Amino acid sequence: MTTELHFLTIAEASQQIKARTLSPVEYVDHLAKRIEAIDPQINSFITPTVEMARAQAKTAEAEITAGNYRGPMHGIPYGAKDIYETAGILTTGGSRIAQHHVPKHDATTISNMRNAGAVLLGKLNTHEFAHGGPSFDVPWPIVRNPWSLDCFSGGSSSGSGASVAAGLLPAALGTDTGGSIRGPASLCGIAGFMPSSGLVSRTGVMPNSFTLDHCGPMAWTVKDCAIMLQALAGHDPADGNSFIQNIPDYSAGLDGDLKGLRVGVLRYVWEGDLPISADHQQALNNAVQVLKGLGATVSDCTLRPMQEYMDVKVVLAETEIFTVQQQGLIERPGDYGRDFLTRILPAVMFQSADFVAATREHRRMIHEMAPIYEKFDVLLMPSFGAAKPITAHRPISFWKGANAQVLANITAGPALAMTCGFNASGLPMGMQLVGAPLQDAQVLRTGHILECALALRAKRPQLTPGDTAPSLITPDLTPDSSHCDAATRDFAHRMAINAGLRLNDELLELLFEAAPYALQMTRRLQKNRDWFDEPANNFRPGAR
Repeated sequence: MTTELHFLTIAEASQQIKARTLSPVEYVDHLAKRIEAIDPQINSFITPTVEMARAQAKTAEAEITAGNYRGPMHGIPYGAKDIYETAGILTTGGSRIAQHHVPKHDATTISNMRNAGAVLLGKLNTHEFAHGGPSFDVPWPIVRNPWSLDCFSGGSSSGSGASVAAGLLPAALGTDTGGSIRGPASLCGIAGFMPSSGLVSRTGVMPNSFTLDHCGPMAWTVKDCAIMLQALAGHDPADGNSFIQNIPDYSAGLDGDLKGLRVGVLRYVWEGDLPISADHQQALNNAVQVLKGLGATVSDCTLRPMQEYMDVKVVLAETEIFTVQQQGLIERPGDYGRDFLTRILPAVMFQSADFVAATREHRRMIHEMAPIYEKFDVLLMPSFGAAKPITAHRPISFWKGANAQVLANITAGPALAMTCGFNASGLPMGMQLVGAPLQDAQVLRTGHILECALALRAKRPQLTPGDTAPSLITPDLTPDSSHCDAATRDFAHRMAINAGLRLNDELLELLFEAAPYALQMTRRLQKNRDWFDEPANNFRPGAR
């Protein structure tokens, strides 16, 4: 054991555990002490489960000593985003609404991790119900970015990203509906993998969007994500999105070169569609050159503007999460956070025609990818650049533009976020590799080889035990609804009443601030369609 035990990767720790040179119990104890010393600075945990983890680690150690080694996750501590239900353990969803919720059953993924021998060390902080942004008005403090404690960690898997980056855990479970694994992975400088739709069960995970939710691994390296995915993947008949498929060995064949790999570079995204900083552009361009040096055939590829994918994502996902939370919004609207309400309340204006228009466009977008993936094996595009100050966040920003994350959720394939460089201030910047549905192994292999060639994994955030994070001055988040005309206000208010909501003046102002942007999305989705233009809700990967 060394003082750097907390920076072991899953692959490194598992080798030592298997060889019995590292005790799972000692590993848990070491991480528990680090959590106690470091986490008050970053607030990544909601509920540590140290005593349970010690008991699980003792069991794992006894099994391994007896020759019953289960595989590379055996004895490995991990954390779960606090929307993964855990039997007998507080599962809050990061919300006052579920502040005292203790489930009776484990999520399927939690059971899968236990079956692989992994050790649950705690439940991790999350944006409210895996939605919204950093909130100053929920019961738990905002997660800080380990690279700069006054900066945003990303969301909604904020605690998952920060805990891995800070060396509190080697592994964490996140969820991704529109970038919630990949955003924190990019901003916190780790690897985050969103599997293909239907590959990993969502049973027992608090739903955000039934259409677009994914569960997946977050770890320091791409190889570690592949190891975790092996434990997570598989058919679950209780999940209506899951289907029977062959599960390959995701760690097999990770090493090598990329000769013959065809990479489509979505350069138009960062050069015009969603402009990024010069240092982020430089890092992405460097990654492209490295891929060429590894033998890949690289050429530019152009898809739709990212705003079009965003329009579909928002109309679908906000409608679905509104239905999930509708009773709570009727009974306890004031108990939700301001950021969450800014996102969810405008869904009262989405009507059945809007939802069907969005799901029909969703189907078109999926089918448009077929010729793209005949030409390219993997797509390269930006993830988030360097983190911004937490106090710069504004809830209304959600409605004002697009991001590069939602493409993969809409098109149902795997997406990997990984570090492509650091800016002048030393903050990590991210990129994505996106693949066709069920090409998870290909994306992981490409990411692992590229990650090794970029050689950026040695740099870690520097945190001093016992330090405190700088205080945050709560920004003025008073909604500005001056751009919302009387007709839109009247329509939004009537639709809220029709949905059973009785909103006070303050909450109405939140609705009115976002209402015009929400209606603009629905108008952009209004297109002439054939009677037989099908929705995406009968789609399965591989179907035509």
